Amino acid sequence: MREKKSVRAGIVGSRFAASFHYGAVERVYGVTPEVVGVHSRTRDSAEAFATPRGIAVFDDLDALLDQVDVVHVCTPPVTHEAVAVAALRRGVYPIIEKPFTGFFGDGGDDFDGRAFPKDKALDAAMASLRRILEAEAASTAKVLYAENWIYMPAIQKERDVIEKTGAQILWMHGEQGHSGSHSPAYGYWKFNGGGSAVGKGCHPLSAVLYLKRVEGRARDGKPIRPATITARTHELTRLPGYRDAGHLRTDYHDIEDAVMLHVTFEDGTLATVFASELVMGGIKNRLEVIANNHRAVCNINPNDTMRTYNPVEAAFEDVYLVEKLGTKQGWAPVIPDEDHTNGFPQEIEAFYRTVAYGEPVESDSGLAADTIATVYAGYVSAEAGGKETPIPRA
Repeated sequence: MREKKSVRAGIVGSRFAASFHYGAVERVYGVTPEVVGVHSRTRDSAEAFATPRGIAVFDDLDALLDQVDVVHVCTPPVTHEAVAVAALRRGVYPIIEKPFTGFFGDGGDDFDGRAFPKDKALDAAMASLRRILEAEAASTAKVLYAENWIYMPAIQKERDVIEKTGAQILWMHGEQGHSGSHSPAYGYWKFNGGGSAVGKGCHPLSAVLYLKRVEGRARDGKPIRPATITARTHELTRLPGYRDAGHLRTDYHDIEDAVMLHVTFEDGTLATVFASELVMGGIKNRLEVIANNHRAVCNINPNDTMRTYNPVEAAFEDVYLVEKLGTKQGWAPVIPDEDHTNGFPQEIEAFYRTVAYGEPVESDSGLAADTIATVYAGYVSAEAGGKETPIPRA
């Protein structure tokens, strides 16, 4: 048995993402993790996060980076590039939450993402990707792309099937939807880089891109990458005839709330992805794989692991069932260990083993770059009414 190494960690950000990252670190077992401290935009927010966890507050990002081996980038997407580059320049591994990076407006307070030319948005997103990749190439550290779908047990089992059977994937269909983001900043392009495509579609999109990389790597030693995209975006909760019943989040300033992506790969095979803010009753996470030798259906959320029937809403007041459920009355799908099903502890475990022992990264900067390039090429396509658009390479 090899000697267990220690890994010093810092967290940048102090809200929803920071909380589940910290929870995943507490479950790391292959190394000895030490969370040194947290840095956040405001001191009050950092202290509220740090105090119950017994960690330090760092007012200065550089001071935190000087004390750690890995940093969790759990801030709004508009800040990801700056934090990641600062970490890489110090030889610190950045765990970068989704979306990896993107285009976040022209700097004006009145920026409207709907009116901005999407070819320029694509160019800006690609430039941001290149700056991160250049910083990585010059660093002793590696980018760790925090796409939890890659580490979901269902996706990793499908990886095992593809590798061991030599499968050729012909078509994949992925979906993610729920009733709206936790983040109050979500809804503004200038903070998030887009809407449902980049905020939700990136999850199943990264998964389908990953499985084609696995297929190509297993058979020919190189990934099969995306080539073109056709996309449509919609703003359904802002339609003049939309009738708001109060169950869906509707405060979207200048982003889409529904999207369809149709991706073709270098080998001519395809994948489709649907994402939206329009799904009630919990999160919908699903991926289906149609291959030349098998079919796989990954019912991630909801699934039949457990169900409860509760006749009185108030009886389950203190019982957590599943994220974004809406009501606990009647029959409900329950995931006993939601974080495990969603791949969060497996993701952080893998990343910490990379930092400590140099183990290969499954969710790396190459996958992150292809995901962002595909999303923003999709915005170009949607602006042109669904015209097939080439996906650039970073």
